[in-house]
Amino acid sequence: MGVRVFDDRVCHLGEGPLWHPSLQTLFWFDILNCKLLARGPGGPREWQFDEHHSAAGIIDEATLLIASETGLWRFDIATGTRARLVPLEAERADTRSNDGRADPFGGFWIGTMGKHAEPGQGSIYRYHRGELRRLHTGLTIPNAICFAPGGTHAYFACTRSRKIRRQRLDTQGWPAAEAEVFLDLRAEGLNPDGAVCDDEGFLWNAQWGAGRVARYRPDGAFDRAIEVPGLHCSCPAFGGAEMRTLFATTAQEGLERPDAAQGLVYATDLSVKGREEPRVIL
Repeated sequence: MGVRVFDDRVCHLGEGPLWHPSLQTLFWFDILNCKLLARGPGGPREWQFDEHHSAAGIIDEATLLIASETGLWRFDIATGTRARLVPLEAERADTRSNDGRADPFGGFWIGTMGKHAEPGQGSIYRYHRGELRRLHTGLTIPNAICFAPGGTHAYFACTRSRKIRRQRLDTQGWPAAEAEVFLDLRAEGLNPDGAVCDDEGFLWNAQWGAGRVARYRPDGAFDRAIEVPGLHCSCPAFGGAEMRTLFATTAQEGLERPDAAQGLVYATDLSVKGREEPRVIL
């Protein structure tokens, strides 16, 4: 499988890739440089903010939901303007948003964390039809938020714990049981970062420090891994005309002397098909 550079703009902390099918465009963030970037038929674009942003969902063809360190926002792609939907730890100057993804019920899950990854300062919230509710607390670096086909389960991780958990959902998308360990990567020394599920229900996990995206079966068994030149691979996303392209963001953060391969966005074409991200219902 050939891995290629999709975008060569360097991100200090590339994260949150999102494919917008209607626009045939990939959006992603450079969290620490407070940027949203995009590449589609019209070429590269980017927007500069005055605070950290990290994750997005699709509201409609012209609008994204974007998460920042102070709130969830309605973002107009054409004008670059935003309007706050709900505060998100806006009273805390020591935290920021991190990994997030829309769920199959029209909701949006978003993690928060300490700006210096202070232990236990992270949480995961769900925004659903105007309500923001905290689901999990005591995390350090919340990551790997994604959903099984049909919305039967949610997945999430605390990167510091090196465990990915799975949680059964009810018919409205709220947790219906305690989260259970899906993957324990401690023995392999792997750090689970962002994740996404494909059309077959397999989970693709970016592994920080390992330069790869690994695929796991629904029973947790390892299936395969795709090597990525960026050592700190941070999050995958499916996209492309047939949803068979896997994109992966990477980062320079934490590398003393990053080379030219670090912090770029990579892509590879697969036989496996991804799923279009659900739209967020306001």
